[in-house]
Formats: sequence, C-alpha cells, structure tokens
Amino acid sequence: MPSHGYGGPAYYAHTLPNRPPEGWQPLGEHLLNVADLAGAFAAAFEAKEWGHLVGLWHDVGKFSEAFQAYLGAQGDYHDDEAEPRDADQATVAKTDHTSAGAQHAVSVAGIPGHLLAYPIAGHHAGLLDGVSDGACLDRRLRKLVAPWEHGLAEMPSVTPPSELPAALRRALDRRADAPAETAFTFAFFVRMLFSCLVDADFLDTERFMDPARHADRPRWPDDVFGHMADVLDRYVKRLPEPATVVDVERRKVREACLDAAPMEPGLFSLTVPTGGGKTLSSLAFALRHAQIHGLQRIIYVIPFTSIIEQNADVFRKVFAPLADIPDPVVEHHSALDVGRESMSGRLAAENWDAPLIVTTSVQFYESLFADRPGRCRKLHNLARSVIILDEAQKLPVDYLHPCLLALRELSANCRSSVVLCTATQPAVERREGFAIGLEGVREIMPDPPGLYAALKRVEVRDLGSLDDEELVTRILREQQVLLIVNTRRHARILFERVKEHEGAVHLSAAMCPAHRSLVLADVRGRLRRGGPCRVISTQLIEAGVDVDFPVVFRSLAGLDAVAQAAGRCNRNGRSVSGVTFVFRSEHRDSERFLRETSQVADQLLGRGSAMPLFDDLLSLEAVERYFRLYYWSQQTRWDEKRIIGDTRLANRRDLPFMFSFRGIAERFRLIEDAGQPVIIPWREEGQALCDRLRFAKGVPDTRLLRMLQRYTVQVPQWIWQRHLGRSIELVHDRYPLLVSPELHYDPRLGLVLDREDYTPDRFII
Repeated sequence: MPSHGYGGPAYYAHTLPNRPPEGWQPLGEHLLNVADLAGAFAAAFEAKEWGHLVGLWHDVGKFSEAFQAYLGAQGDYHDDEAEPRDADQATVAKTDHTSAGAQHAVSVAGIPGHLLAYPIAGHHAGLLDGVSDGACLDRRLRKLVAPWEHGLAEMPSVTPPSELPAALRRALDRRADAPAETAFTFAFFVRMLFSCLVDADFLDTERFMDPARHADRPRWPDDVFGHMADVLDRYVKRLPEPATVVDVERRKVREACLDAAPMEPGLFSLTVPTGGGKTLSSLAFALRHAQIHGLQRIIYVIPFTSIIEQNADVFRKVFAPLADIPDPVVEHHSALDVGRESMSGRLAAENWDAPLIVTTSVQFYESLFADRPGRCRKLHNLARSVIILDEAQKLPVDYLHPCLLALRELSANCRSSVVLCTATQPAVERREGFAIGLEGVREIMPDPPGLYAALKRVEVRDLGSLDDEELVTRILREQQVLLIVNTRRHARILFERVKEHEGAVHLSAAMCPAHRSLVLADVRGRLRRGGPCRVISTQLIEAGVDVDFPVVFRSLAGLDAVAQAAGRCNRNGRSVSGVTFVFRSEHRDSERFLRETSQVADQLLGRGSAMPLFDDLLSLEAVERYFRLYYWSQQTRWDEKRIIGDTRLANRRDLPFMFSFRGIAERFRLIEDAGQPVIIPWREEGQALCDRLRFAKGVPDTRLLRMLQRYTVQVPQWIWQRHLGRSIELVHDRYPLLVSPELHYDPRLGLVLDREDYTPDRFII
C-alpha cells in the first residue's frame, strides 16, 4: 500500500517485470513522493509550493482506465512517451498522461497554471514551444485526453499558491522598462521547475525500479564544506615556502579570497593575472563562502577550449585525505551526452548532486538553455551554489545577452554566488549607456592594478606575418619553447616538420584526455630537468594548464588568449622576464569567433601603423579596450540567435506565456559544430573500459560512462558520419567506439580519421 495513505491499489505508476500487481508502485505514492522531492528542490529558489504542485500533478493522467490497462498489458513500463508524429494516434491518446496534468494545472490555477503546464507537459519528451507546427503546449492544452478525473478522490486536496513567487513579482514590477528581461525571468523559473520535476521523478522511479542503485547513491556529511576547507588549508600549508615574488603574491591572493568569504552571496569578480594562483584561491573562497552561508555546492566552470581534467585531478589530489567520505568531485564533460532523448540517455545524465562539480562552459551554458530532461535535471542544483566561471569573458558576442541574463537570474533569484574569475578586469559588467551587463559585481582583490604590476613577468613582442618555414626555424632555435596555434590541422602540420627533432611534442584535442594528461606529465618532467622540450599545441593548453616555458609563440588570437598564452611563459617568475611572440599565420582561421577576436587584437597591435596602441599589450587598460571593441561595439549581435527574442509575455488568457523552449535549445550552440564523440580504446586501461562497455547488459553504468569521458575525442560531424559503420561502431546502438585504434589513432598525434594517407607512427610515448 502507498506509504502516504493515498492512491488505491487499482492505480499504479510503475510496474516491475515478472512481478504481480501487488509488487507495483501505487500511483498515489509516486505522486506524493515526487511532490515532496520537487518541493524540497524548489525551496532552494523560494518556490517550494510550486515544486510540490508540479510534482503532485505531473502524472495524474495515469489515473485513466485506458492508461492503467495499457500499463498492465506492458508489464514493464519504460516511461518513454512518443509524440503524435511518431506513433499511432490512438495508442498515443491512451498513453499520453502528461497532457492531462498540464490541462489540470491550468483549470485549477488559471493563468499562473501555465507556468506549471510547461514542465508537466514536457516531463518525458522535453519542454515544448508555446506554439509551433508540431507538438506544442497550445495543442496539448486543447487535446482530448482519456478520462482521469475520478482519480482526484485518491489525492489530497491542495490550494494553488495565492500569489506568484517573489522573483516573478519583482520582474513584473519592471516589466514596463524591461519587457524582454521580465519574460526571461518567467521562462527561467519554468526551466528551474522543470528541473525539479524531472529529477524528482527520476529519483523516485529509480528508488522503486532499482533500489540497490538508489541506495548506492553517495551521501556526504552536512558539514562537508568545512571538512574540505580544512583539508585544503592543510594542503596549502604543506607547500614550499615562497621562493619568488610570484609565490608571495599567490599567497596574498589566497588570503584576500579567505577575507572576502564572509561577504553576502551575490556577484563577485576575482581579477588575478594568469599564474597568480586563481584555481586554489577561488576554491578556498568558495568553500568558506558556502560553509558560512549554508550554500549547497560548488560549480567550477572552465572554458571549452581548456583541459578540465587537470583541475579535477588537482582537486582530487587536494581532497584525497577525505577517505572516509565519497569522492566529492564530479567531473562532467559534454563528450558522452548522447542519446539524451531516450530513457537510457536520461539514466546516464548527471544531476550534479555532489559538493564540487568541474565542468565546461559548453556544458554549463547549453544546459541553462536546454529542453530535454537529461540536460535539465541538474539545473535546480545550481540554486544556492557557488559558481566559479574561470575566464568568464570567453563568450561569443552572439550569446552575450542571454548568458548574462542567466547569470543574473542565478545570483538574484536563485540565491547563488557567481564568481567571475579572470586575468583581466571583468568584461561583462554593465557599462554606462548600454542596456546589458551585470550590476553589483564586487571585486575580491583589493588592488588589481597593483597585483598586475607585481606579477608582470612577460614581455609581448609582435613578429608580424610568419610562414610555416620561418616559424619552424625559430622554434628549433629554442631549447624549451611552446608554440600555440588556432587549429588542430595547423598544429599537426607543424609537428610533422619538427617531430624528428629532440623534445618535439604534439598536444591537441585530437588526443583523448587520458593521453593528453600523460603527455603533459612528460612535458613537465622535461621542463624540470632542463632538457629539450618543443611543444606544438592548440589553444587548449592556455586555460588552467600549469606549464612554465621561457619562450612562447602565439598565433594571433584575441588579446585575452594572448594573455593566457603569456601565462605559460615564465609562469613561476624564475627569470627576470620571459618573452611571448605574437605572429600572423599563413593559415586562415575557419571559425568565426577566432577570426573576429584576432581582427580586434590586430587593431591594438597597431596594424597599419608604426607602433601598437599600448606599450604593454597585456595591461588592464589594453584588455579593457579590447573588450570594448569586441563586445560593446556590436550591440546588434548581443542576441543574434534570438534566444531572448523568442521569449515573451502575451496578452491572452489561453496562452499567456509564449516561450520557445524547443526552438531556443536547438539554436543555442556555443560551438556551431560541436562534433560527435568517438571513444578510443587507448592503451590497456582504455581497452578494458571499452570491453566493459561492449559487454554491458542493458544500460551502461553511469560510473563507466564517466570514466570513458577520459578516452573520448570529439570529431567534426562530417568526419564522424563518413566513418560511421567503418572505423566507428555504435555499441548498443548508441556509443561510438573506434574499431581499429592501431590504424586510426597515432601515439603522438591522436585521432587521424580525416587523413586518408595516414600510416601509423610506431613511436610510443
């Protein structure tokens, strides 16, 4: 019988294979369990009543006799609802229970009920557009559904909230001045409710369908951040005493972060030059800040051009002494977010229920504008969190307005603290005379210009245009040198010309993360020993990768990228000054973002004039001018993809909220061609994991998929399609596995599917 006392044994939510109805989950029990969970989740953004209602009403359509008959005939319900365009209309009419809940929310709660109708109608197939040619909320609200109202007698009587949540009331107060931003606040609230519902629904279904797995979910002590902060303190105290000016300034940065931790939650900036110790210092701030203010978790967001494995590995090393609690670090890439529309895709998704999440900008921002349950489960866990955005300014101008509004929502209405962690003054604060930007950002460092002067240890020189031959000649003159270019293809071309020389190393995203980690460890060893080390890399080495070269060459890119490259030069201040050379390559950048940021940087370098506009191209003033030229002079592009433009409040009672969740999710792509993943059976460890995947029964375990992320490479869509069924096999019809790594994965270059003339290089690292 149901644990809450509601829902007779005639109505069920889920069945179990080879079990009689007495062993099935009563519908009333499921509704109340989900309502309690969703309400608890929504309490984090002051919407507990709304979360409770969306959970209570989400499956009321299952009370229909037609659905109960269907459920009994199925014997094992998989919670996968088909859209009318994909299945026979009569079958869908019987099994579609989500439309009934959406209609009930509107009939009981009126206009505010539409805010509940969106998540209820989409809790299986995904959030819908308000109006469209296909499936949409408007059609769902007018759809004829099987009778279910007799089930109301089996449910507790509830009264809808008498007023909107405080965040929505505040938004309505400013509607006349900012109608688009008001609509955005309402749509963001719906996404957060949707997240509460789909996560609660998943967890309760898992508890019934797979109790062993549910019981195995990790639990952390209430004061986990206190434990983690103490361990980090002990770790830092064991570090060597400061030996250079850089070491001294890094200690000051950390002290400033700890001093700022008691400040009230909100928007912060941490302006620290590259190499100034931002990673551990920002973590120290986050841990103490979360502990003091009772926040729930820490989300560490790293640009999509970086290597997040390094930061995750550093964090795990720091917290290794916490052996008596589960690993507090979850590392979440986008690499294996495949099959997200199906039940198996949702099973593999993370809900970010861990103390410390390390993820990418692509995963973070695209999840904020996603429509599918698998991508949205984690959103409610962003509330009451500390969100650290490493290199916060790395946003394409086309998405600037929606991304800044999302950050504002998290801070203002979800009670989260957002830390804009950057080597330059934040580029995303509101400027006078501009309609967008973040307000009320508090700087953690007491004197950013003074810190920049103290940590200045690199000179930037402009070499003008260099062809590959001259570039290679210059590289070979150096004993230890880092060369950074903008594309994998260019990195590979240059490496082919120097690979026979001692110390030549290639590094790019064509190598799986486990491979890159090994290469970076080898590079650091060479640098420490003073041996030859000539690294040819793409820009992935720039953000957060701890290497220290005396000389760096950087193909022209945005000034912030040049600053990041310079951060790999004389990083620890062991020389008086290092040198970073900027050059213009003979290879044209195909990606729009790279072309545009390079052009702006070229202006500051003095293209067409006798000298650059600034004596110090990495000064805060120069970088401020760069961002003014790139971001603030292109107002017409701030919402070029119409992310905000497709969200509005309408003066109609039948559909007062005209949201385009599905359309927005399809258009919001920080990387236009993010590519497709390929899992690499690299070395014995990777091969063993791939064997486990191949022979897994049913849905692969989430832990296995998480480990496989370190053996995954993203490739362009056209290459992936060309090799699918030949060099790439879909294991379980879903997971793309490289079939012949000995033919298509070079031990120095990585994946080489785009080269028809490739013959394996037998050199083993």
